[in-house]
Amino acid sequence: MTRFTSAPRSLAVVAAVAASALAFSACAPAASTPDATSTGWELTETTPAPSGDIDSFTWSIYAEPFSLDYAYAFDYADNQVLANVCESLLRLNPDFTLSPGLAESATQPDANTWVYTIREGVTFHDGTPLTAADVVASMNRHLDPAVGSFWYSVYQNVTAIEQTGDMEVTVTLSVPGSQFNLAMGGAAGVVESAATLSAAGADYGNSSGGVNCTGPFSLDAWKSGESITLARYDDYWDADLTARSGEVQFVFQTDPTARVNALASGEVDGTWMVPSTAYGQLSGSDAGDVYYGLTTAVGQLIVSNLEGPLGDLRVRQALLMALDREGILKAGAGGVGEVTDVMTTESVWVGADPAAVDTAFEDVDHYEYDVEAAKALIEEAGVAGEEIVIVTAPISGDFAVISQATAAAAESIGLTARIESVTPGAYTSLFSDPSAREGVDLFFTSWYLSSPDPLEMYSVLRTGEFSNYGNWSDPEFDAVVNEAIAIDDAAARSAETAKAQQIANAQLPWLPLYTTPMSMFMSDRITGVAPSIAFMYYPWAATIGAK
Repeated sequence: MTRFTSAPRSLAVVAAVAASALAFSACAPAASTPDATSTGWELTETTPAPSGDIDSFTWSIYAEPFSLDYAYAFDYADNQVLANVCESLLRLNPDFTLSPGLAESATQPDANTWVYTIREGVTFHDGTPLTAADVVASMNRHLDPAVGSFWYSVYQNVTAIEQTGDMEVTVTLSVPGSQFNLAMGGAAGVVESAATLSAAGADYGNSSGGVNCTGPFSLDAWKSGESITLARYDDYWDADLTARSGEVQFVFQTDPTARVNALASGEVDGTWMVPSTAYGQLSGSDAGDVYYGLTTAVGQLIVSNLEGPLGDLRVRQALLMALDREGILKAGAGGVGEVTDVMTTESVWVGADPAAVDTAFEDVDHYEYDVEAAKALIEEAGVAGEEIVIVTAPISGDFAVISQATAAAAESIGLTARIESVTPGAYTSLFSDPSAREGVDLFFTSWYLSSPDPLEMYSVLRTGEFSNYGNWSDPEFDAVVNEAIAIDDAAARSAETAKAQQIANAQLPWLPLYTTPMSMFMSDRITGVAPSIAFMYYPWAATIGAK
């Protein structure tokens, strides 16, 4: 999920169920509101509506998508393109609420069952109609070992996916839960044509096989190593999200400097995840402006080896206390954001009890910068002189800042630190290949959540989960998370989730550093988009038109 500033992040949402009927609510855009920080940046909910349509615009991506197969769409580059081409059963809105998508309703007749009524009048980009059979085929791929879906954890408790009416699909779970339906607004809920899946086979989702979905844009061309072009789909079902641009061209620009120069010169119209070193340059550019929006991501150091020095809680505590996180935030993120001691943002605590939110964010350990106290913990643990290995990659400036600061912090308290730099592709493998993590103690992620519930984060840290990269295990934590998953009501569930956040905060299986808003650059010739991390799943490009 880096995911490239992180990497595979939220692939672990556990299968389950939610309230007895989904309460759908739409996003209501509001004006920008100043953020009370000394850096002068502000949060923006949405940009002004377009004055009209536009022929085309260009958008920069820091890397070529790994795949447009929704089963493997697990990172920023993949999902920001896919969100405009393929759609899910539910729609995750820019304010992180859920509303109807390809399912016009979702009901829960009992604790182990979800029934989806599929929307009529929807067509795939080849003109064929959406059917319940397409939904069944699309969802069943996540259960197929031959596919090896990155989103399997969403489906791990699913026992049956069946067509139970002309436009009805029923999903049966082995245990009650609260997360399955919440995940249907992301890649785990994407629907593709069953005929296309069968015909494309192993080429589905790559530059040869392509995709055939229902979104406001269709995949027009994919030039490997260069660009992806989308074309407006004129028969799109949702008049409110009919694309305002006839075409969108995504250009792959792996060099951050080249990317920034292309934006500043007007060669490219926009990008997500602006390199933080260019915030000032681009904010003052005549070509456009930088916007900051809602995020669900937390920058964290993943502890991937608990057999070494970091297996001792005191060492994890010491390292976090030795990190000048305010300094890292300034150097690595331009001072835009805030230091955090927990692994989630308040934006995903949708429907939570305010008292539970207070508990989760205030009644926790706060790891103040204190090198002397950290040294004492290292001596107490008896690990002085032992080595930790930190892996980084030339992805953006914050990666270098964080790896170097972490190594310096480790050395300052008596550990030995070694930084290993790998290619961006090899870095991504850390999130999916256990062999890539052999001998690695720490690596950075900007871990984002894909559903409006913090349990998505804590579900992935249970014993044996795919994204529990250090194989951390705490029976009390597992029990609390499992209990929370079984609670349908979001407010009641949040009380248990707060306990999980407290345990993770105390045990530090990952080391939280800071959270920063989602950044976006947009040229002065276009407008209309909400600068929210929901761009991963919401058809954001359809909202962009002429300024």
